[in-house]
Amino acid sequence: MTKSRITRDNLLDDVRRVVIKVGSAVITTGDGLNNAAINRLADQISILSDKGLDVVLVSSGAVAAGKQRILERTRRQRHNGKDMASRQAASSVGQGRLMHDYDEAFARHGKVTAQVLLTRSGLKLRERFLNARNTMERLLEWGVIPIVNENDTVSTRELEFGDNDTLGAMCLGLICADIFINLTSADGVFDKNPDGNPDAKPIPLIEDIASMDLEAMCDGKTNVGTGGMYSKLRAARRAAQLGVPTLIVSGKGQFDILAVLNGGAGGTLVLPDDRVVSNKKFWLAYHDNPCGSILVDEGAANALMTKGTSLLPIGITEVEGCFDRGALIFIKTADGNELGVGQTNYSADELRRIKGKRTDELAAIIGPTVSDEAVHRDNMLLDAAI
Repeated sequence: MTKSRITRDNLLDDVRRVVIKVGSAVITTGDGLNNAAINRLADQISILSDKGLDVVLVSSGAVAAGKQRILERTRRQRHNGKDMASRQAASSVGQGRLMHDYDEAFARHGKVTAQVLLTRSGLKLRERFLNARNTMERLLEWGVIPIVNENDTVSTRELEFGDNDTLGAMCLGLICADIFINLTSADGVFDKNPDGNPDAKPIPLIEDIASMDLEAMCDGKTNVGTGGMYSKLRAARRAAQLGVPTLIVSGKGQFDILAVLNGGAGGTLVLPDDRVVSNKKFWLAYHDNPCGSILVDEGAANALMTKGTSLLPIGITEVEGCFDRGALIFIKTADGNELGVGQTNYSADELRRIKGKRTDELAAIIGPTVSDEAVHRDNMLLDAAI
């Protein structure tokens, strides 16, 4: 469905696959998991499934569930630590509890669930990404509800900020989803943080998320979750690049996904971009954190942005960081303005030696070359939402 045709009244038109992300603040309380919320979520997802839609659920809540379990069984308070090791340990305890509750909730509707634990680094290799896609395809073919979560026990950076919002956006490309629903503790997006600004106004529709200053808008996080509204909007920005609309809507209380999808009020609808990137470019840009930067001159920047060219060594002015061939790196202007990200054909050391050089000079400097381009245009995403 094109951007111009998407409205609140036709969100389910042509929709075959849905990714629903639910935050910790929705399915937990101060005492642990909120079984009423989990059951209500299972009720509504089961209805979508019965209507013939493939649904993937990306769920937070394992850390809170683990803390609850440890307290129940040991009466120890040490689990309240907020350091990485404590949170990962709590998650390893809570993951089983979370899946048990989901399994029972969906079983009431005759649905089978599957636990899928992923990390962004686990999807870094294209072969692993495609293997994960094949597994998800088979589960959906069988009518199973995949429940995806971060593999917190072994992850590092991923658990620190916006983990499952980022993971939810990655799942869009993994299953070629048609819509992204992000259930949160807030009733959609506001023009400023409503927690400290009683005059904050809701934004029911975002037509061009690429033009918004997300960092300026978002200055708060929920107490239980790790991402806050910033990570939800960043995930929506990524979804928009893939051509997928996003609904950011409250999952608290008597929330009703079906009513919102059928034209009901509430929440925020984020429209997709007019220019859609390929699944491969989407994967390439967001499978990992960039580990360095290439700075380019004005001529190269203009060619990249207006002509869709590859980046040649002659346009490079500076190289930052230490990275190997095939690494994901930022592409920036000389004054530090981010143009996008790309997969480099050369290491940082090689690029420092050939920066500013013509293509016919490369072999004499570093020997046989792997490519004329420092970053090929097929391995580059400009205006990436990092």
